Amino acid sequence: MSSPETAPRRLSSGFGRLIVLVYVVFAVSAGVRAVYQVATKFDQAPVSYALSTLAAAIYLVAAAAIIKGAAHTALAAVTVELVGVLGVGALSYAVPDWFPEASVWSHFGTGYGLVPLVLPMAGLIYLLRRRRDANGAALDAGGRAV
Repeated sequence: MSSPETAPRRLSSGFGRLIVLVYVVFAVSAGVRAVYQVATKFDQAPVSYALSTLAAAIYLVAAAAIIKGAAHTALAAVTVELVGVLGVGALSYAVPDWFPEASVWSHFGTGYGLVPLVLPMAGLIYLLRRRRDANGAALDAGGRAV
């Protein structure tokens, strides 16, 4: 049995709490906005509004996976999110006609202060570091590899 000093930290502890908080805030804000847009004006910008809905769902999955400690699911969600924001960000500049209204990921998330671009990078770094630490590196009391 592990002592409190050697027990593995929860995925949502420490910096993970901040990541979860941001994911939850973005899931709610993007989700509410997307639901309103889909319900009231989907025909004006279907690609943008569908992508915002997808982004909100991915934020929710990422947050829930981190909270539940489902590292593989969290890693998959955050990876899909990064691919999405990079792909949609590039497409929104290359083919602006596809995005008459902004989505969460268009222009790499500039409408949201670039948080949609930075968040998956921070999430991946955090999750990959945690996975590396869990795969054999000794941890100090602060969860840092020693």
